[in-house]
Amino acid sequence: MSGNQVEVVALIDFPEVTDKRLRENFVVHNLYEADDQAAMLKELAPRVRGVATMGQIGCTAEIMAALPNLEIISCYAVGVDAVDMPAAREHDVIVTNTPDVLNDCVADLAVGLTISLLRDIPNADHFVRNEPWYTPTDYPLTRALGGKTLGVVGLGRIGMGAAKRAQAFGMNIAYHNRSKRDDVDFAYYASPAELAANCDVMVLLCPGGPATQHLIDKDVLDALGPDGFLVSISRGTVVDEAALVDALVNNRIAGAAMDVFEHEPQVPDALKQARNVILTPHMGSGTRETRAAMGNLMIDNLIAHFSGKPVLTRVE
Repeated sequence: MSGNQVEVVALIDFPEVTDKRLRENFVVHNLYEADDQAAMLKELAPRVRGVATMGQIGCTAEIMAALPNLEIISCYAVGVDAVDMPAAREHDVIVTNTPDVLNDCVADLAVGLTISLLRDIPNADHFVRNEPWYTPTDYPLTRALGGKTLGVVGLGRIGMGAAKRAQAFGMNIAYHNRSKRDDVDFAYYASPAELAANCDVMVLLCPGGPATQHLIDKDVLDALGPDGFLVSISRGTVVDEAALVDALVNNRIAGAAMDVFEHEPQVPDALKQARNVILTPHMGSGTRETRAAMGNLMIDNLIAHFSGKPVLTRVE
């Protein structure tokens, strides 16, 4: 069977460039457009062999059970939190993701948010647009990056990218991982709380899932302290959002930059209203170049599998 005869189900509306290439190689059915998804799945069940989805959308056990000939779920993301992995193993379905191609852009945003927090760029912009000012001394002083310590929770490929970028601004690096790395000489701390107590800015770049649920809790935030900043760019579930709001409202930490949220797309009003918080809409990989590369890798995994070759980036 040639590639363009294989039928796949799309669970999201992909960007145009990705959608075009996907349809050039496969017969694509948009499940997200169906008024009755169960009926659509029942009709497609004998023919569909692949699913194209996004990490945050994932694929449920119900969809897998409804597609008895399903062979592969190809995800347009690194994280596969929303994919029912036990069900995928039960149904002998391959799951793939798109690592590495988004490393640079996520690391860029992590450091960009750090700069914005310490230099108070969003509030400074608002000040110029809305307040009368006459000299540079009219605006409160901000903080320098040089000499500060960036604490990275999750020193993987993206974490290393963020560390290297921060070093270029004169920052020191410390980190917390499940285990110490032998290939770096950064200061290592065995717990998030210990890292928080020894850094000025804590950047979260760890995976989501049950193992990191509320890893950053009240104790960690208290250890970060009233002069410390939090940058969350991993998964919303990593931070106890209620504890974060409480810490911000009561000035127990200096500020936060949030690209991900515990109950996306809902964002607490307290975060929206706080002047010491920067909010972005889960845009770590959100550049044209990176999203195109992610789409290509997602499709390349499908092509490899249906050509009888090993997939490129399987999630075990």
